[in-house]
Amino acid sequence: MKLLRQISANRQSLLAAIGRRHFAVSADEYAKRNYANNVSEYNTVIGSITSQRRNWLLRDVYDDMMLDGVRPEKDTFRALIAGSMKGVRLQDCFFFRDEMKSMGLIPDVVLYNFMISTCGKCKNSAEATRIFEEMKKLEVKPNGQTFICLINACAASGRVDQVYAIIRDMTAAGLGLNKFCYAGLIAAHKNKTPLAEDTSAKILELVEQSKGWSSIEQTRDSAENVMMGITEEELYNIPTANYVHRRGGFVLRFLTVYHVAFHACADLKDVQAVDTLQEMLKKDNRTPDVFILMHIMRCYLNCGDIDRGLKVFEEYMSSGSPAVPELYATLIEGAMTGYTPKGMEIALDKLNEMISRNFNLNPATGNALLLVASGEKTGGYTIANMVWDLMQARNIVPSLAACQAYHNGLKEREIPEDDPRLMLVSRTLDNLRGRFGRNPANFGGRR
Repeated sequence: MKLLRQISANRQSLLAAIGRRHFAVSADEYAKRNYANNVSEYNTVIGSITSQRRNWLLRDVYDDMMLDGVRPEKDTFRALIAGSMKGVRLQDCFFFRDEMKSMGLIPDVVLYNFMISTCGKCKNSAEATRIFEEMKKLEVKPNGQTFICLINACAASGRVDQVYAIIRDMTAAGLGLNKFCYAGLIAAHKNKTPLAEDTSAKILELVEQSKGWSSIEQTRDSAENVMMGITEEELYNIPTANYVHRRGGFVLRFLTVYHVAFHACADLKDVQAVDTLQEMLKKDNRTPDVFILMHIMRCYLNCGDIDRGLKVFEEYMSSGSPAVPELYATLIEGAMTGYTPKGMEIALDKLNEMISRNFNLNPATGNALLLVASGEKTGGYTIANMVWDLMQARNIVPSLAACQAYHNGLKEREIPEDDPRLMLVSRTLDNLRGRFGRNPANFGGRR
């Protein structure tokens, strides 16, 4: 288990550790290079890779199993497909399913749920429906989670009619609706194209209707999902999926329908609907959690109402609740909307305050802030430069889009070609383009 020791000790590149086997070596040398010898050890490696979010390596591990002559078990395929779902790698899910079938193993309902969920993450409702039909042909009986996965997969593509059809099938089968079904309905209306004029009204109506669902209709995380660290929010692609493990009242799970509704109305930039949702929440004797506050702020800020967005932030900070970096990031990003002098001043002030509190940027937040800050056409480009420096200090690799935007912003300013910052950004951009196998012309090139 040399690989596992490397993973936990110094977290060196897993690709370097795995590599490809060379058989023209002695038995002792081969033993040193080998990182797993049986199916149990391979299962452990797969779990470790998934927990580190290096999901793109799962195919390599599977290939090594085949080279070693180790036959995967059903649990192995379950871990591989679950890891592919977490990495949103739909083609890998299909590959492992086909490999599983070729070995005479029929995927069970849990694996089909994972595949339908992955289709939802990829906004591919057609494949989700096809997988559901495949289940029927193989006589794999769907459960409640299957229907909810299918609802949310179709909702991600805005297939409102299909979502209602699935719900009719559920009720005909004697299954009641729960909060995740209503969450899917809300998402379907929000994602529908073209957007209906009464979308916000429909969302508010569904929130009100959801209050009638019974505790008998609650779903619970299955034992398999719990063991794999998959929450219902992740399985059903609920916006809170990345935050449910946070403590300190970040996400109150009984507010799922409100979470999806606030998220949708913030996307729609409907301030009136957000205000109505707050009144509904107050009538229910509920207080908003941090996730809801984030999207209230996001709605106000994206609509240009900096004062109301800042007020929400300041009220939370003065309440004695623990400061959270996500609220800072939401305020900083939203304040840059329109790149007004007032907004940029607030964004810079809160970024400095965030740094003084020793809050570190994670890759998602850093890339989001860098992408927005890079759109500043006037001014000193201070925020974009600060965010870039913070990401470099933490060895965060920027996304291609964020790096391209930052590079373009630098080139638009009077900066010498041999400027160290510009040279570093240019080199990073070239590396990213090479990594993703893209032609620079596809991204506008460099001027």
